[in-house]
Amino acid sequence: MSRPDWPEILDKIYRKTRAAAARNPHKIPYSAENGVYDDMSTKDICWWTNGFWAGQLWQLYGAYGDGLFRTAAEEIEEKLDKNFLSAEGMDHDSGFKWLLTAGADYALTKSGASKNRLLLAAGDLAGRFNPAGNFLRAWNDRGDGSNAGIAIIDCLMNLPLLYRASELERDPRFALIAMRHADTAQRAFVREDGSVCHIVKFDPRTGERLHSLGGQGYGHGSAWTRGQAWALYGFTLSYLHTQRETYLQTAKKTANYFLSHIPADGFIPVDFRQPETPRVEDSTAAAIAACGLLELAKATEEETYRDAAENLLSALASYRCDFRETTDALLLKCTAAYHDKRREFGLVYGDYFFTEAVLKLTKKETFLW
Repeated sequence: MSRPDWPEILDKIYRKTRAAAARNPHKIPYSAENGVYDDMSTKDICWWTNGFWAGQLWQLYGAYGDGLFRTAAEEIEEKLDKNFLSAEGMDHDSGFKWLLTAGADYALTKSGASKNRLLLAAGDLAGRFNPAGNFLRAWNDRGDGSNAGIAIIDCLMNLPLLYRASELERDPRFALIAMRHADTAQRAFVREDGSVCHIVKFDPRTGERLHSLGGQGYGHGSAWTRGQAWALYGFTLSYLHTQRETYLQTAKKTANYFLSHIPADGFIPVDFRQPETPRVEDSTAAAIAACGLLELAKATEEETYRDAAENLLSALASYRCDFRETTDALLLKCTAAYHDKRREFGLVYGDYFFTEAVLKLTKKETFLW
């Protein structure tokens, strides 16, 4: 497959995103039906993906300096203040919400209010740490304690919020919590063959690993591709922040599993161990993995990872992107979970990670992790 002209692809992303932002000046989108974004600002201000649209806007603001993107992203950041007032709405995904909003704002404008939000989010995430099992608790519950021992692979991507807080405060405690969770993820989530579990349940009082759960993949013991992408990118990020070789080796192990299971056509299924039919795709897994592989290539100086990333992105750009400026969603055939009835539609985090990857290739990215 021939490689696209990445600056040209970036320009298409810019024009499409600008048109979508102009059409939807006050939305916080999650998904798209018939090419039209929904609005989580009216449905659930605490939803885990509520930072990704702002992150995409900030990334393009950094690359192009277009004030339309900054204005819309700042509005989303302010709307998320309501999330801070909901204990039930604060969870393990604070990195996704505030690194891509307040963190991006602070990186590009040095806003004091944004730095404050970033540190508030980091403090709350650190408070989810369970010292018995050295893990960050994932989901909340209704006060019955049923989720007290639950941790998920996705949390690796939120650890950079803690690393960033340690850098800003010159206080190692945030990074130490992040490293303890990463150490636990290596031991409790990564299988011998390099595949990963989505969900692990610990005894919240003793820290004993009880069992894993199937989560959003095909089933227990399967290999959910977005979780695999979270792992390879997440361990790479922990290596970049700490320079601990063990994280780099685990990133390579999980990346190598991903690469060895890519189908011949280059389109990523929801689960590497799903049945042949129905063949359900998840383009978000491809985009997230590509971002991680590009960073892994730089960290290891191994071109194999960069080539694999460009192959994934070439397949997406050529066959799984809608560059029309009359529709909102960019990336096609995204699926949140294998057993969802709703499959293969547009998801905002797919758009974000595809954009981030193309910005990496064109050397115009603002590194937000």
